[in-house]
Formats: sequence, structure tokens, C-alpha cells
Amino acid sequence: MKLVSFVRDGRPTFGCAEGDELLDFGPQLGPSTSLRDILPGGLPLWSVLASGVAAPDRVAFDREALLAPVPNARKFLSLGGNYAAHLAETERVGMQRSKGQVWFNKQVTAINAPYGVLDRPFVSEQLDYEGELGVIIGRDCRHMRAADAWDYVAGYVVINDVSVRDWQMRAPTHMLGKSFDTHAPFGPWIVTADEIPDPHRLDLTVTVNGDVRQKANTSDMIHFIPAMIEELTTAFTLQAGDVLSTGTPGGVGGLMQPPQWLRDGDVVSVEIEAIGRIENRVVDEPAR
Repeated sequence: MKLVSFVRDGRPTFGCAEGDELLDFGPQLGPSTSLRDILPGGLPLWSVLASGVAAPDRVAFDREALLAPVPNARKFLSLGGNYAAHLAETERVGMQRSKGQVWFNKQVTAINAPYGVLDRPFVSEQLDYEGELGVIIGRDCRHMRAADAWDYVAGYVVINDVSVRDWQMRAPTHMLGKSFDTHAPFGPWIVTADEIPDPHRLDLTVTVNGDVRQKANTSDMIHFIPAMIEELTTAFTLQAGDVLSTGTPGGVGGLMQPPQWLRDGDVVSVEIEAIGRIENRVVDEPAR
């Protein structure tokens, strides 16, 4: 199943995508409910809602109507240095990274639609892309063992962990450079976990204006998803709808020779096998 949030008749709603249609769950649950609220119900609830949608609550698929699947996520957490190729390219320029899990916080105000516009901030020239597999937490969890972690995954999304490199390097936390508004597009939907037998066997490709910049497979990860959930929940509760971004492979623009920063008009596409593709056009911030 593909769970989506979208705009219909000028209001946000949610449901699932089926072929060339979007099924709207909103009328069954009321305007105060969001996709985040139904995630703990799991596949049994989602299936009931999908089967109960009447014909008038089906609308034509429109990618421009899509919102981030969980636009009201409470946490957006990203893992740095989780692919050997990316670690190697950072080490070539003198950056050293711990071999353990290094997490940073991306502010939820950065969340953007899967086909939304990316602001190129007027305070920096160093705008960069990072294609990543995203994990959506389905139920609140704390002190999870890796062996039990899969039960708490609702599904998977495509993420562009957009980065403003000079601001990122101002502090070890990376938070400022990772959290500019519009710099966390993800989606285009949540592909539910039952449809992805092994999220660590998926091809990932990033293009800029059609040119391939990143190409890898999620099997190349250093730390796998169960270990991530175990690590994080040792410290705090992961909540339904929280977003985990699992790291980027080699090929980021800032580490090319010379660096290839994103410019006004560039189109960045991130595609992951069996999940889908997001695409975002870069626009100089004052132009908006």
C-alpha cells in the first residue's frame, strides 16, 4: 500500500494511492485526523479504510497535490556517514567521522513536499543534495532490541537530505546547515513495510538535470535499520510518524572536484527502487 498526504479542494487530507487515483480517508475520520494518527493501527486499519472509501472520495492522481507523507512529523533524524563510499570521500578532504552511529537533528520546519520547490538561500552558495532511504516509525517505541525493531516500521520513503555545507560545518551538530526551510523533501508516499521484503537491497539513484550524481544500493549501508532503531530508542522514545533518514552514498556535489553546488533552476531527482521518485526544482530564495 502507498500511504499519502495531499491537498484536495484547498485542504490537507490523506489516504492511499492506487494507480491513477488517490483515495481520500479524510471523510471517514474527520478533519482533525492526519496520516500520522492512523499509523499505529497498522495494515489492518489501513486496509479497512481503503476498502471503505466510496467512489466520490476517489480523485485523479496529481503529483503536484502531494504533501510530505507525514507533514506534521515530530522528529526528523538523520544518520551521517553510513556508506563507506561517502566516508571515503569525506576523509579525502580531511573530515574524520566516528565509526559508530552519528545522528543529527533536522528541524521539522524543513519538511517539504516530494515535488516542492527547494530554496537556494541567499546566505550561502554551498547548496548540496543527499539522496537517502527514509524509514517512517509506525508505533511509539523505547528500549527496542534490534530483533524486534521491524515491528515498529510503518514503511519507507525517498528523502533528499538537502544541505547548506558552510552552515553545516559551523558546528559538529550539523543542525543549522541541515535545517533550512524547504530542505527536507520526502515521499512521494509511504510504501508500507509489507511491500518491501528487504529494504537493504534497493537501488538508489540521484540525478541533477538528468546527470547521474549518486548511484548505490542500500546493501552498502554500514549500519542497518534494526541497529538504528535500537540505538535511538536506548536514549529516547521514537513516536509514530517520526522520520529516520539512513545516510547518503558517495557522490555529493560538495566533494566533487571542483564542487558542483546546486544553482537556480537545477532539478534534483532522487529515486529508490520499489518506492518511487521525488523531484525538486531549485529556486533562488528572493525569487519566491
